[in-house]
Order: sequence, then C-alpha cells, then structure tokens
Amino acid sequence: MTDIDFKNGNHGAGGKLAPVEVKVLMAALMVSLLVGALDNSIMSTAMPQVISSLGGMAYYVWPFTIYMLASTIAIILSGKLSDMYGRKRILVIGIALFVAASILCGFAGDMLQLTFFRGIQGMGGGILMTIPFIVVAEIFPPRQRGKYAGILSSVFGLANVLGPVLGGFITGFVGWRWVFFINIPVGLAAIYLLLSYFPHMEEVLKERIIDYRGIITLIASLSSMFLALTFIENPNIPRSLLIALFIFAGIMVAAFLYLEKRAREPILPTHLFKKSVFNVSALAMFLSSAVMFCGIIYLPLFIQKVQKLSPEYSGLLIIPMLLSLTFSAIIAGQIISRTGTYKKLAIMAFIIITAGMFLLSTLGTGSTIWELVIYAAVLGAGTGMTYPIFNVAVQNAVSRRDIAVGTASMQFFRNIGATVALPIFGVIVNLTINMDINTASNIPPDLMNLAIHNVYLFGLIISIMGLVSCFFLKDVVLSSKMEG
Repeated sequence: MTDIDFKNGNHGAGGKLAPVEVKVLMAALMVSLLVGALDNSIMSTAMPQVISSLGGMAYYVWPFTIYMLASTIAIILSGKLSDMYGRKRILVIGIALFVAASILCGFAGDMLQLTFFRGIQGMGGGILMTIPFIVVAEIFPPRQRGKYAGILSSVFGLANVLGPVLGGFITGFVGWRWVFFINIPVGLAAIYLLLSYFPHMEEVLKERIIDYRGIITLIASLSSMFLALTFIENPNIPRSLLIALFIFAGIMVAAFLYLEKRAREPILPTHLFKKSVFNVSALAMFLSSAVMFCGIIYLPLFIQKVQKLSPEYSGLLIIPMLLSLTFSAIIAGQIISRTGTYKKLAIMAFIIITAGMFLLSTLGTGSTIWELVIYAAVLGAGTGMTYPIFNVAVQNAVSRRDIAVGTASMQFFRNIGATVALPIFGVIVNLTINMDINTASNIPPDLMNLAIHNVYLFGLIISIMGLVSCFFLKDVVLSSKMEG
C-alpha cells in the first residue's frame, strides 16, 4: 500500500497518510460503522426480554420503526452537514449521540421512553452508516475506492451474523439493558481512534446555509410514509387513515422536490437526478435492498414454519448467506480496483441475485438443508456485490462538491428499499394464507410454503427489474489519481 497523498488530491487535507495510518483510520471507520449496523440485529434478539421487562406488547414494532425512520432522515442530512461542518466533526458527533442515546435506552423505564430514546439513537446510527463511505471517497482515488468501500460494506454482513448471536448471549447472561451499554466502550474507542488518526479535511462548503424547509418537508413525508407502511397490515387501523397518510406523504414529497429546486444549499440537490448514473444506481440500491431483506426475513420463516426447525437452527442456516454477502462485497471492491470499471460487475451482481431468487422460489416442503444453504448463499453473494459497485459509480459520476450528498443518497435509497418492500411482502403472505400471520397459529406447512413462494416470486420480479436497469448504467474507466 502506498502513501495517500493529500497535497495533490484532497484539496487542502495537507500531507500524506502512511500505510499504517490508513489501516488505523479504516479500522476506526469500520468500528464506527459496525456500532450502527449491529444495533437492529442485536435488538431483534433482545426484544422478547425487553417486552417481558417493560411491558407494552402493543408497541413492539415501534423501537424498530422509529430507529429506521430517524436513521433514514439522518442519512440524507449527514452528507450536507458534513460538507458544512467537516466529516470528522459530524462523525464524532454521530458516535457521541449514539452512545448517549444508548445509555438512555439502557435506563429506559417503559416502552414509550425506549421508543423515544431509540429515535435519538437512530439519528446517530444514520450518521455512522454514511460518513465512513464519504471519507473513503475523500481519501482514495476513484479506482481504489471500490476496494475500501467493499471492506466497509462487508461490515453490514458481519453485523447481521454477529448481531443475533451477541444479542442472545448478552440478554441471556447480563440482561437486555447491556445490549445498549455495550455500545459505550466500543463507541469511545472509535472516537479515540478518529480524534487521533482522522486526517484534516477542509469543509467543502464555506457558507453554512441550512435548508430548513427541505428538512421539514422531508421529515413530514418520511414520517407519514413510515406510519402508513407500519400499520398497513393492521386490520384495526381505518383504511381511510392509511390512504390519508399516503396522500399526505405524496404531497410532502412534491413539496420537498419543489423547495429543493429553489434552495441555495439543498440537502438533496435535484440536479443529481439529471445524471443517469445516479438514477440507475439509486434504483439498483433500492431494489437490491428489497431483495436482500426478502431473503433475510423470509428464509428463517420458511425454515421454522415449513421445515418445522427451531429458531436457533434457522439462525445458523442463514449465516452462510450473510457470510457470502460479506466476502462478495470485499471481492467486488477488489475487482473494481483491478479493472477500473463497474458496469459488467453490476450486471453480474444482479444475474446472481436473480439466480438466487429463482432458486429460493423452488424451495418446498421436501427441500434439503443443503439446498437452503446454497440457494441463500447465492442470493447473499449477489446482494453483497452491489454495495461497493453503486457507491463507487455515483462517487465517480458527481462533482467533488456533491460526493457527500451523492454517497448519502445511496444509503438513503437502500434504507427506503427495505422500508417499502417489507410491508408489501407481508401483504402478499397475508393475502395468500387469507389471515394475519402475526395472530394466526397452526398454519399448514403447505399453505405457508405457498405464501413464501409468492413472496420469492415477487422478489424475483424485483431482481429482474434491477438486472434490466443495470444495462442502462454508464460505464467509465476509473482514474488512479485523485480528482483535481
């Protein structure tokens, strides 16, 4: 690894980073990203004990929903804020916010308190999942970004493997509150590394003009959409209210786009949508995220409800999928760095995703364990490849001034993809079995198999759409030098 020269490439970052400093900085970025990525997967295991301790079963979904909403908003805001106040400052603030909220969550006295504190935690988590990828774009030339973006992206797969295991271990031995307290030493270690090794980077924007109108309309649109999607499967919620929420969300999206066109420093510049690479990459990240969660959510359900295996066994069987996601992200990044191009790799990624979804759609009551593991691993390999590909494509297509918001937008559309897709998958299951899966018991394996099969068919359609979109992705040879 050579020294990273900031004098010629990073517009005033000043000096060089030695190879050991690059390694320590990457370690700090990975730890920061891991803290945010681990949280939801750990919480999924801890929530039954949280409910038994705090009560409030009716609010079971809210700690997850509020975290996802807050993190999605923070993702899109953090890019512009880091342009104004610096990457290092915003990242450290994000970790500090996450750690402080974790302490509050650990001392929560009821579910409403926990939900509120999880919202604060989500704001920090959104920053943690975005800024590391922006820093990679700032430090490394286009051709090298793929390698390091792949390394960072592998953290998502690692978090999904470690999260349920750590969640079960921590809640079983020391109680659910330590699921949050464990973030304190890890977060403090990340802050120390960042303060010690983070290179100086000048702010991209000298004028600190905050787009308040854009922020308000964005929050209003996302909040109403999240509420509608959260309750779309709840028969006790009036359909008229859901329709009103969706209409209000649509109006707020239109208002947001209208205001962004006229804002001096928009949080999501509309001129980005004039670039085909940005549009194709945003769509691809949206679709690949939807397909990934199709596998992560419904494969364990298939294992437990169709194959009649234990939850612990289903957790073990999904690990190969997550490991293949982790390693494929790293390998895809290495290939981008070696070849300097990404379009063929993007097409290959969605071919593998499509193959994985097709294979999963063939599963039935007589399927073997090996079929489950192999088919899921194929899907994981394809989805893992998409992370570095489209981040690098967008970072290369936009100007340096827009690198932060462009990178943040990819994480934003990734979050939205999962948020929109999961309720749709749930509706497909409920319509197939003609009942609410959350309250139904003793569903025949054949009927549950048909429901999950229909979900996988829908996932197959989504993956084919992603594959088609990749043929419209403009390809370029990535430079080995930093942009001037």
